[in-house]
Amino acid sequence: MQTAEQLQQKQSLTVYRILFAISLGHFINDCMQSVVPALFPVLEKSMQLNYTQVGWIAFTLNITSSLMQPFFGVMADKKPAPFLLPIALVSSLLGMMGLAFASNFYLVLLSVLFIGFGSAIFHPEGSRVAYMAAGQKRGLAQSIYQVGGNAGQSMAPLFTAFIFLYTGQFGTIWFTALAALGVMVLFTVSFWYKEELKHKIPKQKQQTKQELRISKKIVFSICLLIFLVFARSWYGAGITNFFHFYMMEKFQLSIKSAQLYVFIFMLAGVFGTFLGGPLADRFGKRTILVFSMLGSVPFTLLLPHVPYWLLAPLLVVIGFILQSSFSVTVVYAQELLPGMIGLVSGLIVGLAFGMGALGAVIFGIIGDLYSLQTVMLLCSVLPVLGILTYLLPTDKEVNNMHI
Repeated sequence: MQTAEQLQQKQSLTVYRILFAISLGHFINDCMQSVVPALFPVLEKSMQLNYTQVGWIAFTLNITSSLMQPFFGVMADKKPAPFLLPIALVSSLLGMMGLAFASNFYLVLLSVLFIGFGSAIFHPEGSRVAYMAAGQKRGLAQSIYQVGGNAGQSMAPLFTAFIFLYTGQFGTIWFTALAALGVMVLFTVSFWYKEELKHKIPKQKQQTKQELRISKKIVFSICLLIFLVFARSWYGAGITNFFHFYMMEKFQLSIKSAQLYVFIFMLAGVFGTFLGGPLADRFGKRTILVFSMLGSVPFTLLLPHVPYWLLAPLLVVIGFILQSSFSVTVVYAQELLPGMIGLVSGLIVGLAFGMGALGAVIFGIIGDLYSLQTVMLLCSVLPVLGILTYLLPTDKEVNNMHI
């Protein structure tokens, strides 16, 4: 029988095999989500969709996830359910099958609902696993976990360029095999998760109750953090859903070439996500939050106005800087609300990110009514809202809030 001191020492260790496994699960889950925007150029032609309908598909995917994630997050905090992890990918698997056979816009929306629902189930429990396996390295652990998701999201342009342009819509059927692999990986994580829950220190529940005293300052900070993620997500929605259309229209690029530029942006974001956590551990979380938003402003403002040859370098810089706060935002929110890991994941990764998908609908409408150039101009000013990060409490103030 292990003593409380031995359990505390065990919990302070970073369990890398589980972190890499849950990161792989996150990668596969977000690959399923990436299939949806990857299909946009194909569906736009085969189903004669306009930009507004494209926006609604993106909105359906993200709003399902965003509205449901806080709900599943609260459930995970009250009663963790380890085996919801593989169930999440079963839902996504059904969505992949639906997309393969969808014959109209409304069946596409229905299939996308299953994918969004699977994402809503996965993220809160996945975030709890990353937190439990982190030990003392929360920034690094969250980066490892989140980089899997961001890498999965970055696959969308490659899926378009190298799969769906050749296989068409039916090519999504092959992603059911990837989902099945994810189910197996997450079953192994679920068994570890279940065992860890058995060995929780009894004192932990009492500590959690003490930590859940939420002041007005904490509420304000969480709301501001959600707003900032909302703004960052709107920018991402503009680039990932419409930038390839913008490049095809302005520079007469092929679908494949335009998608590769979106991939450059998203791949740079993967590196930013991974390095953001360790940098925050060293320089402070709020410092990285400020740098992420305001540091990208000069480059986002330039992007709609530069010549073709400058686009790729700017996309690399913007993607890296803007996404460097992705995992940091989650860890910062977890420290504001200790003991509410699932809810934090639902609010930051789910609600704020998913509600940012409203931007996809609004940008689609603007693109139809005005132009894609207008969409890019509106996107370019969103990071300016990062000036509000100075209103967030410092890391030291956050640590003192629960003493």
